[in-house]
Amino acid sequence: MSGNLRISLRAGERLFINGAVIKADRKVSLELLNDVVFLLEQHVMKPEETTTPLRQLYFMVQMMLMDPSLHLKAKEMAFASIAEQLAAFSEPNIRQALGEIKKLLEDDRPLEALKRVRAAFAIEEALVAAPSAGDLNAKEVA
Repeated sequence: MSGNLRISLRAGERLFINGAVIKADRKVSLELLNDVVFLLEQHVMKPEETTTPLRQLYFMVQMMLMDPSLHLKAKEMAFASIAEQLAAFSEPNIRQALGEIKKLLEDDRPLEALKRVRAAFAIEEALVAAPSAGDLNAKEVA
């Protein structure tokens, strides 16, 4: 992120900035004046929502952003998850997405990786709904 960015929060909504959690007690607009890593509450996945391999990967990358002290451990776990998924899936679209996510993480671009994982959810959902021969059902990999 570069330059100024204005974020509007509703009462009770949280914002995660560089490992800190900010909760608005009323409707507020914030202007971020420098480069920061942040997540809006609507993009934060809860542990109980990590029901598929890509959702688990999303959670790992999310932890890299939310808790700087876990960055390295979460990154290692994400790379292990990507390797397992690449070994399990032969479907080209999911393999391409995993390759792109891996590259983003290697380049230390976790926010972009998080967005790419989220975009790949639809591919994973299609595989779970109608797995083809040679592909593991995503639930079996979890």
